[in-house]
Amino acid sequence: MVETTGGFTSSGLALEAKTLTLESLTQAQALEIGAIAQELGLARKLPIAIEVRMKEWVVFHASLPGSTPDNDSWIARKANVVNATGRSTMHERVLAEEQGADWYQTTGLSEELHATHGGGLALNVVGLGLTGVLIISGLPQVDDHLLGVEILTEYLARKGEEL
Repeated sequence: MVETTGGFTSSGLALEAKTLTLESLTQAQALEIGAIAQELGLARKLPIAIEVRMKEWVVFHASLPGSTPDNDSWIARKANVVNATGRSTMHERVLAEEQGADWYQTTGLSEELHATHGGGLALNVVGLGLTGVLIISGLPQVDDHLLGVEILTEYLARKGEEL
């Protein structure tokens, strides 16, 4: 068995993504996801930048205390990976590790514009596929990814309570 970042497997990350599939994604819902991220980040005093996009459109952005301008370039590079593949940045990283491949060589995409570091999560909608991206930057990559999963899990739980 290949050692992977965070001990994740590509099959486990694919199942995680399926579990986090949304019923819809409107501008208001994208803002709600961003607000949950900001709420959690501020409560925990996390030095993160958060972005929620609908395709290329930045619908929500917050740079919390302790984050830096460098986080914005990481956000852009992570978003490019998700938009290019339709999968989370962690999924792409782990899949390449499992295959013993260089992701950048395999895809032909540049490292200057793409980052296969955890924290970019696909916002997939039932029947539509990739509709947006949630990006977290500022923590170690496994923590960025896990926080993104927590944010989407909380969002889905709140939606379930409203039904």
